[in-house]
Amino acid sequence: MDDHKIFIPQDTKHIMKILKNKGYESYVVGGCVRDSLINREPKDWDLTTNALPEQTLEIFKTEGFRVIETGIKHGTVTILMNGNPYEVTTYRVDGEYLDNRHPDNVTFTTSLKEDLSRRDFTINSMAYNEDKGLIDYFNGISDLKSKIIRCVGNADERFNEDALRMLRAVRFSSELEFKLDFEGTFSAIKKNCNLIRNISVERIREEFCKILISHKPSNGVLALKETNLLEYILPEIVPCTGFNQHNVHHDKDIFYHTLSVLDNAPNNINIRLAALLHDIGKPKCFTMDDKNIGHFYGHNKVSAEIARKILVRLKFDNKTIDTVYLLIYEHMSKFDKIKPYSIKKFMNRVKIENLESLFELQIADIKGLAEEYRDYSKILSLKDKCETIIKEKQPLNMKDLNINGSDLINLGIKQGKQIGEILEALLDRVLQNTELNNKEKLLNLVYDEYINKDETGKKL
Repeated sequence: MDDHKIFIPQDTKHIMKILKNKGYESYVVGGCVRDSLINREPKDWDLTTNALPEQTLEIFKTEGFRVIETGIKHGTVTILMNGNPYEVTTYRVDGEYLDNRHPDNVTFTTSLKEDLSRRDFTINSMAYNEDKGLIDYFNGISDLKSKIIRCVGNADERFNEDALRMLRAVRFSSELEFKLDFEGTFSAIKKNCNLIRNISVERIREEFCKILISHKPSNGVLALKETNLLEYILPEIVPCTGFNQHNVHHDKDIFYHTLSVLDNAPNNINIRLAALLHDIGKPKCFTMDDKNIGHFYGHNKVSAEIARKILVRLKFDNKTIDTVYLLIYEHMSKFDKIKPYSIKKFMNRVKIENLESLFELQIADIKGLAEEYRDYSKILSLKDKCETIIKEKQPLNMKDLNINGSDLINLGIKQGKQIGEILEALLDRVLQNTELNNKEKLLNLVYDEYINKDETGKKL
């Protein structure tokens, strides 16, 4: 299949040339081959060789390269070249996978075909070098052209070996916008979906996030639902499926509205997580009025709490958890004819660095409504007002006050919590009237209201 020419970067070529000069064969393999063939830029260039790991180690140490024994017992050696790591793995056959994740042992082989037969999907089981061209024993090219994710060999066996492959299958279908091979791959995922419980939450989170930041994440989430993986990864969203909102603003159930919001959200993991979880509390908040109209009062707060529990369970970092919680909690905040004071209080709650993300989420949320109710004017008006406040550098928080704790101590206020309370009260006044943010005026306010008073609170 020499007509499938792949451009191999210079450093990778150099590694292959060194191995060849020492009498060994090597190929670029896996994702870099797949991506090259569909004109995507490969992230990594992995190599496979018939040289044993100890031989690879010795060859490249002798050549003066820094070599790391990454996973030498599994046949992998990492070579550092120009600051970049390149993994070189010996052809191998995997032993039993007793934990549904890792082989108990590996056996090295001289057969490239045996090595490629242990890989997950046909589109990832191709190898290439400039001497032999493309090696494609399992019809990966055909599946690339047909846009199909298909397991190498028996799908049931592949997923029992490594249950994470089920999530990877969905992730690749979402990233590449390919379909899962229904008879084999899709059916085997559905049959073995419970095995995902044997996979660490960190690995699940990693694959799940890749699905969420793919071009059309709804495809991935829908595939997770249809294969029943969603019940194990995100059981809290299951009650949203098929939940009729009984509201003219919504022409979709909660789940499909969520998918629409997800697709319309910008490719930012925090916003996509917030989009996925922003209405997750709706089923718990549902009420019907006497006109048979559905309402979800307070669903933003309930959804934010549920989202926090989910993100903690999936071991997200605290900053991500806090940001997503905030975006969900505030996603119903829309102001029209409102005083600047309230807008500033809103800005302080959300924090300036999160404002744009919140507006993006709110716009995506509106795009998920019935077409005749897609009105963005209130959000755009609020965004404009916030931008004006920022542009004019109007005071928003305590550090913007033209007075500080030291000034209060110099006036005779004792150190302690009263200092913070006074500054908080002064900020509230300044938010209502920016002209008060003058040191002399603020000192006079403190003197009149906190110092020049007797024990009953009356002015002296």
